[in-house]
Amino acid sequence: MHEFRISRRALIGAAAVLAAGPLCAQTTYPNKPIRVVVGYAAGGSVDLVGRVVGDILAKHLNATVVVDNVPGAAGVVAAQRVVGAKADGYTLLAGSSNELAGTKFVNAAQKYDPATDLTGIALTGVLPNLWVAGTKMPARTIDEFIALAKAHPGKYSYGSPGIGSTPHFSGELIKKIAGVDIVHVPYKGSAAMTSDLAGGNLDFAIVSPSVAAPFIQSGKIKALGVTTAHRIAMMKDVPALGENAALKGYALSGWFGLAGPKDLPAEVVASLHKALKAGLADPAMRARLEGAGIIAPTGDENLGQIIRTDMAKYAELVKFAKITPEN
Repeated sequence: MHEFRISRRALIGAAAVLAAGPLCAQTTYPNKPIRVVVGYAAGGSVDLVGRVVGDILAKHLNATVVVDNVPGAAGVVAAQRVVGAKADGYTLLAGSSNELAGTKFVNAAQKYDPATDLTGIALTGVLPNLWVAGTKMPARTIDEFIALAKAHPGKYSYGSPGIGSTPHFSGELIKKIAGVDIVHVPYKGSAAMTSDLAGGNLDFAIVSPSVAAPFIQSGKIKALGVTTAHRIAMMKDVPALGENAALKGYALSGWFGLAGPKDLPAEVVASLHKALKAGLADPAMRARLEGAGIIAPTGDENLGQIIRTDMAKYAELVKFAKITPEN
């Protein structure tokens, strides 16, 4: 019968190996594919930003990233899916200011609160809109528009791509601050709206630069202002609404952001934020965004604070415009 003697040093070494086992099994995030959910069909601006985000995360996290288009209810279907996902960083939402702020106030079927049920990770783009006028409108400046609207309360109309959209809220904020009475005409998207505007069947509209550009170039519509506090580099010749004395303090544009389920671990948020900041500093990535009229952020913005700030604005505008949430 053999006698086995195990030294104290060997026992300590074996214990260390056993203790290290579980730690070795826990590799650094990410260690499996990341799913980036986009709440709109392929080809639109939210999809474009989502794919830029996917490419950035794949490169800077050395990860496999799958972009999953889940359209429905202005992004709410996709957002709800992410809200219900495990908070581990492997299911993320590449969303817009609609489902990350605005739809809460117009969609009675929306059960989640963006401010509390999602973790804001990073701002991924800003989309200023344009306040434009049809060629039949004599107004060529913001001052002329305001004077015209005040002289004829309720006579003129403005269009947006739909009730509760960022352009809709942007238009209502113009009415609220300037004190003008113009009628909102909601459309199902921008195509019919810009056609009516160019044809003289609509007086004014809030529309994205990329949609408005060909109509402006052909002289069918006029750009009066951009929905920001200050002028922006890509439209230097168009005044900012916020720089007008009658619209002091005005600023309300669309934006895009990356979010995850609530209670996302801080270290995961930090890894994602760091990757996005590095990627958004890449001139090639910035060019992809700016080519679609989207301002690339610096990466230092606080998405959670942006969500809360805009939700507060939307809550006031819903009361002002007497918007009733619909299913």
